[in-house]
Amino acid sequence: MKRQLTCALAALLLAAGLAHGAERTAITIASEGASPPWDYIDENGALVGFDIDVGNELCTRMKLQCTFVAQDWDGIIPGLLVKKYDAIMAGMSITEKRKKSIAFSVPYAVAPNQIVMRRALGLPPGDSEAKLNLTDIDAAKKETIDKLRESLKGRTLGVLRSSNSEAVVQELFGDIAEVRSYDSQENLKLDLTSERIDGGLGDRLVWKQFLDTPEGKAVEFFGPELSGGTWGPGVGVGLRKEDADLAEAFDKAIEASTRDGTLGKISQKWFGVDIAPQLAN
Repeated sequence: MKRQLTCALAALLLAAGLAHGAERTAITIASEGASPPWDYIDENGALVGFDIDVGNELCTRMKLQCTFVAQDWDGIIPGLLVKKYDAIMAGMSITEKRKKSIAFSVPYAVAPNQIVMRRALGLPPGDSEAKLNLTDIDAAKKETIDKLRESLKGRTLGVLRSSNSEAVVQELFGDIAEVRSYDSQENLKLDLTSERIDGGLGDRLVWKQFLDTPEGKAVEFFGPELSGGTWGPGVGVGLRKEDADLAEAFDKAIEASTRDGTLGKISQKWFGVDIAPQLAN
C-alpha cells in the first residue's frame, strides 16, 4: 500500500511538473541593441540583427511567442535575475564567471575577437588572418602575446564594460596600456574615430562592419584573431538557473536548427560567414 501511494505521489508530481512546463506559452528575450550586426535598433525603432533572427527561429521551433526588449549591457544579467525578462540573446559568450550566476544554452554561434588600431599610429598590423586560441598558452603563443605587448605599450585601448574583452585586455595588457571601459560599442567607436583612444578589443564581426564604413577606414585589424580562454566555447542564450525546462527547449531547438543548416543561413545573411557551432556526428 505504501509503495502504491509513493508511486501515485511521484506520478502526481511529474504531472504537475509537466503541466507547469506546458503553461509557458510566451517569453521575453533581452538584447543589447547596440552591437550590429548581432543586434541593433533600426530606423523604425525595432530590434533587429542576427540574435533577433535566431531568437525568432528558435521560438518558432519551441512553439513559444517571443517578445524582444532592449537592455543596456551593464544591466543585462541583473535584469534577468530579477525577472524583467526570461532570456538573454546578445552575443553573450558562455564563460565560467557568468555561469556562477546564470545558466546557458548550448552555443548557437562561435565568433572570434580581435584588436583594432588607428592607421595613423603607423603600427605594423602583423598577420591579421592568423588565429590565437588563449585556452592553453604555450611558448609560441607567449611569444605572439609578447610581441603584441611590445607594440601596445603606452597605448590607450577601449573595451565594452563588463565584457570578456575587458577581462582579456586587463589580463594581457593592463599593466602596459591604459584601458578605458565604455557603456556601449557606439561610444567606444566614437572615441576611436575622434582619436581619444588608440584602439580597442572586441567582437571581430562587429569591428568588420565598422571597418567597412567611411568612419572605419581610419582603423585596421591588428594582430591575430583571438578566441578561447576567457571567451569560452561560444555564444549562448543566458537563462536563470531554475528555468531548466526552458534551457532544455533552447538546447533542442539550437541543435535542430544547426543540424538542418538554418543557423548557418542566418549567419551568412548577417555576417557573410557561417559562425554556427559544429555538431558531433
